[in-house]
Amino acid sequence: MGIICGLGNENGEKKEAKRGGSRAAVFVCVTEGLENMAFVSLALSLVTYFSGYMNFSLTKSATTLTNFMGTTFLLTLLGGFISDTYLSRFKTCLIFASIEFMGYGLLTAQAHFRELRPAPCKGAVARECEAADGGQEAILYLGIYLIALGTSGVKSALPALGADQFDGGDPAEAGKLSSFFNWFLFSLTTGSIVGLTLIVWINTDVGWDWAFVVCSLAVVAAIVAVCSGKKFYRNNAPKGSPIQRIFQVFVASIRNRKLPLPKNADELHEIRDKEAAMPYEILEKTDQFRFLDRAAIIRNYTSASMAAEQQGPWRLCTVTQVEETKILIRMLPIIVSTIFMATCMAQLQTFSIQQSITMDSNFLGFKIPGPSVPVIPLLFMCFLIPFYERVFVPLARKITGIPTGIRHLQRIGIGLVLTAASMAIAGFVETRRKNIAIEHDMVDSEEPLPMSVFWLSFQFCIFGMGDMFTLVGLLEFFYAESSAGMKSLSTAIAWCSIAFGYFTSTVVVEVVNKASGGWLESNNLNRDKLNYFYWLLSVLSVLNFGFYLMCASWYRYKNVEILQNDTEEEKDDIARGA
Repeated sequence: MGIICGLGNENGEKKEAKRGGSRAAVFVCVTEGLENMAFVSLALSLVTYFSGYMNFSLTKSATTLTNFMGTTFLLTLLGGFISDTYLSRFKTCLIFASIEFMGYGLLTAQAHFRELRPAPCKGAVARECEAADGGQEAILYLGIYLIALGTSGVKSALPALGADQFDGGDPAEAGKLSSFFNWFLFSLTTGSIVGLTLIVWINTDVGWDWAFVVCSLAVVAAIVAVCSGKKFYRNNAPKGSPIQRIFQVFVASIRNRKLPLPKNADELHEIRDKEAAMPYEILEKTDQFRFLDRAAIIRNYTSASMAAEQQGPWRLCTVTQVEETKILIRMLPIIVSTIFMATCMAQLQTFSIQQSITMDSNFLGFKIPGPSVPVIPLLFMCFLIPFYERVFVPLARKITGIPTGIRHLQRIGIGLVLTAASMAIAGFVETRRKNIAIEHDMVDSEEPLPMSVFWLSFQFCIFGMGDMFTLVGLLEFFYAESSAGMKSLSTAIAWCSIAFGYFTSTVVVEVVNKASGGWLESNNLNRDKLNYFYWLLSVLSVLNFGFYLMCASWYRYKNVEILQNDTEEEKDDIARGA
């Protein structure tokens, strides 16, 4: 019997060893590439669908798109909460991807059936348009916001699912975890390239209904991909509501506000008993936000266990739970300081696309659709990301001794600097475009200007480099710094900076229009002052970078004590988490 049990344990350990690692992460990267292929083609071309098919004005098209994008990334909080609290990362991806598929199906029906959208406008300049009725707009908004809800769940859970395949607490695997985020971005970029070429070509030359069909098939393929890796995933099971744990800390600290803090931190409440089903990591106490430490004060009981039982979780919290709350508070200024980058990105996805429509898009006998212009920096990023991973990181690692080459906050800061530069370049390019329109007396002409659309590649390339640094830096930073019980929610918080950036974009456009007397209101880019708007964004980006430096210098990285002796029950929970 002992021999049989020994063999069983040995086989179980071998089976467990097969889970996780790079092989499991490959399925996550493929899923992201397929899902983002559909999503990014919408993100950069829906503005033409709104104006060309739904008869929205240029300003309404831009604000509708930015509101859609902002809602998408804001809803990642919902997906992250569900993933951490109720479902595994795998199940969250599966359910929300199915919702996204429903949204694409609804848009396919609207694009195919003529009666579900308004009649085409007469004249690109005069804009004699029949407005969409309430039913037509309702179908549109239901479709795009089903996509927003579905995408949000995938984007909150999928990066965390891939990162779960590596042990971030193991210094030997810290570099592998960082590499995963780099290759995750590479997959995202590859999917974007396909979306901006194949799908945009389809919606331009074949029809929007077929484009939405391809998007639907891409999401189905993504579902198949994530399901194919199920037996390889090492996925942490849900550990309860992180939001509830955070509220418990605030409530307990207020209730214990009159109690004196002990001089010895070891006298504060902490559970190290493995049988108590606590997270694997114990967070060390920090000196910031000391008021919250009162939530872990043990009243006069004979033992800590008796205190926890009689006081309850709303009167007594562990030090790890308190530090989990402190981490979230420390992260908030970082989020706030990166919002404006997404505001700038929103302009490239709206006004820059509209710029491209007015320019010469011929290349080697082919006509490049306006929404496909951002493929230029994406191609550049396909070479830059492997260079960063294979050349820059190893070289920086030798100099700094940091497994990731440079720290997460340094990487984010580099991206913010590049964002300011891209907005300044965008202003100069727009100035040249307007001057050419004036020189050739084409201010009100519907014909493309004698200026290559590739001039826009400068601002897109610089911003693409900035996005490579900041987006991956944010995702890696929030995953690595968050506690074991809120990985998905923290990843969602990273996406939320993009959400608020899109919403801020809508406000910025409205405020600038009113304050400037109408820089962007003429519905004709040749008469608007878009170049002034870009330069204003550049100046504001510089000021935002100064604010980020203050936030980054104030932040304190967490210190973790890893509990080594996992129980067999906990190991089974990890194995069954998917």
